Amino acid sequence: MKTLLHLQDLQKSFGQQLVLNHVGFELQSGEIIGLIGPSGAGKSTMIKTMLGMEKADSGMALVLDHSMPDRHILGDIGYMAQSDALYEALSGQENLEFFGQLKGLSKKALKDEIAYVAQVVDLTEHLNKAVSGYSGGMKRRLSLAIALLGNPQLLILDEPTAGLDPAERIRFRNLISELSENRIVILSTHIVSDVEYIAKDIWLMKDGKILQQGNL
Repeated sequence: MKTLLHLQDLQKSFGQQLVLNHVGFELQSGEIIGLIGPSGAGKSTMIKTMLGMEKADSGMALVLDHSMPDRHILGDIGYMAQSDALYEALSGQENLEFFGQLKGLSKKALKDEIAYVAQVVDLTEHLNKAVSGYSGGMKRRLSLAIALLGNPQLLILDEPTAGLDPAERIRFRNLISELSENRIVILSTHIVSDVEYIAKDIWLMKDGKILQQGNL
């Protein structure tokens, strides 16, 4: 299988603090990785660096055969951040239209994509409601739907269950487990139960290093 994600010797510091310490790995399509570690371990910085949102001090990030940062492939990447970056005065439909246009989807493709991702996250009946009236779980599912627009080959979910109650967390885990076919999924969290039943491999990150790779 083809390697879609290759990090080599990434290093990143903020001032005197070394946040990424010689991080490197390769991933192929169909892999779902659970990245666990305490707050401050470097998980979010690694994600932002591999996506070109932060510039590495040294090393290389090769994503979908492109050296990052490269804005031309951002439409092929699905990224769900820790916090919901939604326009609450707009409806779910309008949020999906806005972000779909940013990804470069045509009007016809966007209509079909919105219908599909809304069905996947069970928000079809709520698309015309203002996001300000959504529950926390609905907002997280809308953020996931936005990340899924364009059927990305790489799906990165950073603390996707943050702030959810236990029932919504289980619902979200079940949903994520269905999304790994023909793509890479990286699920970053400090909650072990979020990944132990769905990830094919679980990586432990601490002090800017990936210390362990494999099953718990």
